[in-house]
Parts: sequence; C-alpha cells; structure tokens
Amino acid sequence: MKKLPIFTIGVEEEYQIIDPETRDLRSHLSKIVEGGKILLKEQVKAEMHQSAVEVGTNICNTVHEAEKEIKFLRSKIVELADHQGLIVGGAGTHPFANWQDQLITDDPRYHNIIKELQDAARSNLIFGLHCHIGIQNKEMALKIMNQACYFLPHIFALSTNSPFWQGRQTGYKSYRTKVFDKFPRTGLPEYFDCLSSYEGFLETLVKTNCIDDPKKIWWDLRLHPVYDTIEFRICDMCLTADETMCIVAIIQAVVAKLYKMNLNNMSFNIYRIALIKENKFRASRYGIEGEMIDFGLQKEVETRVLIRELIDFIDEVVDELGSRDHINYVHEILKNGTGAAKQLAVFEETKDLKKVVDFITTEFTKGL
Repeated sequence: MKKLPIFTIGVEEEYQIIDPETRDLRSHLSKIVEGGKILLKEQVKAEMHQSAVEVGTNICNTVHEAEKEIKFLRSKIVELADHQGLIVGGAGTHPFANWQDQLITDDPRYHNIIKELQDAARSNLIFGLHCHIGIQNKEMALKIMNQACYFLPHIFALSTNSPFWQGRQTGYKSYRTKVFDKFPRTGLPEYFDCLSSYEGFLETLVKTNCIDDPKKIWWDLRLHPVYDTIEFRICDMCLTADETMCIVAIIQAVVAKLYKMNLNNMSFNIYRIALIKENKFRASRYGIEGEMIDFGLQKEVETRVLIRELIDFIDEVVDELGSRDHINYVHEILKNGTGAAKQLAVFEETKDLKKVVDFITTEFTKGL
C-alpha cells in the first residue's frame, strides 16, 4: 500500500499577557516580543493589542516535533513575561478585560486594519489557535478544504474556551467566535469547484479594492495565500499544551484521511455551508455538551458521539502519522470537559473572575 506523504505541521498560538496583581490584561510595550526575537527569531510576533503575543512553530514533520516546539515556546514566553513581572494565560477571551482599555501595537498593518474596520477591529480582543497542514498540490488542497468543512464544528467544539466577555458570563462556550463575526470575510469558507474559481475570487477582491492582500481572508479554513498549506483557524486558544496538540493531531489526521480518500477516487460528502453553520453555532453555544446535526441521518446526535465517530473515521491513518497518543487525549477532553467548562466550574465554585484568571494562567504551564 502506498505510504502517505509527510503532512507538515505549523502551529500558531495567541497568548494573553496578564498583570499578576490585578489579573487584568496588561500591555507589555513590545518588551516580550523584542526579548523573544533575540531567542526565537520570527517565531514570536506582536498582535494588534499590546496585551497579546503570538508564537508560531517552525515547520514540523510530526505531531511530536510540534509538541516539543509548542512546549518550548510556552515556557520561553512565560520566562520572558516573568522578567517583566507579568504572567501568561491561554483562553479565547479574557474573563473581564475591557477592550476599550487596551493599547494598540504601533504597526502600519494594524493601523490600516483599524482605519478600515474601526471599533470592530479595536474590540477584537480575542485569542486563537491556528494550525497549518502542508499540501503541495493546490488543487488537492482545495478539494480537501471543501470536504474538511464538515468537520470544523466538531474540532471547534473540542477547543471551546471563551465563556466570559467583559466581565459577563455569556452563555456561550466560545464567545470568541461571536466577537470575530464582526469582521468581514470570516466564518466558514464558500465552496469552490476548482482552483481557478478560487484564485479568480481572490483576484476580484484585490482588483476591486475590497482587500489589498489575500491574507485578509480570515475564514475558519483557508488555503494560505503564501505557504503551501491548508490553515485551520476556527479554534479557541487552548488552556494546556496537551489540548492544543490533541486538536492539532486530529486536524492533521482529517487532512491525511481525506487525502487518502481522494487518492483512491473517493470523496467525503460535501454539505451546504448553510447547514454546517448550524453545527458551528451549536459548537459555539454548547461546546461538547450539546447536540449537533448528523446531516447524513438528518437528525440531532450528541456532540460527544459525533466526535467519537470522527475519531473512528480518521483511525486508519493515525498510526502512520504516529499521533495515536495525542489523539487519544480526546477522551480526556470528552470526560473532563473543554476549557470553557473548566472555567465555568471555577466561577461556579468561587463566584470570582480573578480566580478564573488564576486558573487560566496555572493551566497554561501544565505539563511544561
């Protein structure tokens, strides 16, 4: 049987920089980024808000390589923050920080975004997990993008980790997505029947001054405009490195499984984006604790059941990818709850959002 190609991995995480006294977000005045660039070169970047830091792994051939890098990056950012008297946390939103109080990074790119999008950009105080999977053949990548859309709500549900916003319990397991919805060109991607159709779409947007750069397509899943990757952008920033790597392993396996099917002249069913949006809403609202739609059966099914079915679906490629241990961690998430459920449990017990922040920052270093 023909071996799978190497599906390279790149992982990006967005971290919260927090004042240990107030537990509020705190501007680090680029000192963490500047210190990080000495140690980590291009693996650390400033974000739009000065209270955020983005890190990215190098190109990794396996989930194990990516795990080592993510744990190293988390450790180094914690160390750099400590030198500034600050701490670091991982969640899709901060429990009580006000976006109006946040300083914007002095960078032409961010100034241009704010000039165009105004308060929609200023209020975009959110933190995500992005995962790139390498595929050289763009036509194949587009096919996989179309088919992988169905699984986005399942993967997203596992990552939900933003139940609070501006000091309020929102009723959502991921309120981050509701905040990001204010941006244009976000959400689930459209279906494209061929690569020329996709490229024509991008060209039209650039030509008509809708965008000046294809990177301003901020979909939940996109063909990256520069790298030969499919980029999954739907997930909340995770509490722990173990959760991040479980989700990354599942994403890589979904791409590998769909690649294998297409190679064998098979294809996963492509469902209407309007239907998949229903599942995305349910994942945002309930995380793994509700139900989603099985469109094949045309009925509601427990989200946990659908996630287990997804794990069964990708099983045949997992050992070849060498990621079984990481994927098996999904059972811990299904048993103990996502980051959102854990944050809510702390708040239920303490009625104190500062205690929730303490939990977020403690979990961030777990397993490092």
